[in-house]
Amino acid sequence: MRYLILILLSVCFVQTSQSQIYEVGFFLGSSNFIGDVGSTKYIAPNSPTFGGVFKWNRSPRHSYRVTAIFSKLKGVDAKSDDPRRIQRGYEFENNIFEVSAGMEFTFFDWDLHQEEPKSTPYLFTGISLANHDNFFFDNNGVLTSEGTSSWAYGIPMVLGFKTTTADNLILAVEVGARYTFTDEIDGSVPDADFRKQYSFGNINSNDWYVFTGITLTYTFGQRPCYCNY
Repeated sequence: MRYLILILLSVCFVQTSQSQIYEVGFFLGSSNFIGDVGSTKYIAPNSPTFGGVFKWNRSPRHSYRVTAIFSKLKGVDAKSDDPRRIQRGYEFENNIFEVSAGMEFTFFDWDLHQEEPKSTPYLFTGISLANHDNFFFDNNGVLTSEGTSSWAYGIPMVLGFKTTTADNLILAVEVGARYTFTDEIDGSVPDADFRKQYSFGNINSNDWYVFTGITLTYTFGQRPCYCNY
């Protein structure tokens, strides 16, 4: 009997570990920057963004999610509502590559094994890591590269809505703000300590950026195994 129980547990574990629901697909949208240079509007997409998405739907109410996204962040003082920024006239572009991982929570059950169409709002948060170039504005307001790059930690805060479409395809629309633990993305704070005299702006406020777009994912996997003893 002991060996029989062990065999049943082993079979159940193997089947369960191979029968979860996964999603893989892409993200396509646009980005905008919020910092010491450019517009202060929270959602004002101005640069193309694309990347990949992977999810493990661990239960009908939550999933683990990983994304990798490429974008170019732009800031143009002339497009700001602040007269002081318009007069200053700074602008920048910074290519970033972001990887984020965390948990996605659905407002309603998201059981993809049920045949009827499914739709639900969702939230996603976790931690992000973004690689960006370093530069600064010299005394003449000229954008000057430091010849280095850095990784910026951040916290993604995403609100979206997703729905099933064709067989095994899921379409979602989302807006995701990233609060970063750096003030260097727009060049307002140089990366090198000996260039700190070129710092400007609000040193008590870190940089933000926002991704707005859609995801299209393909889902696969079998119905989980449930064992009762």
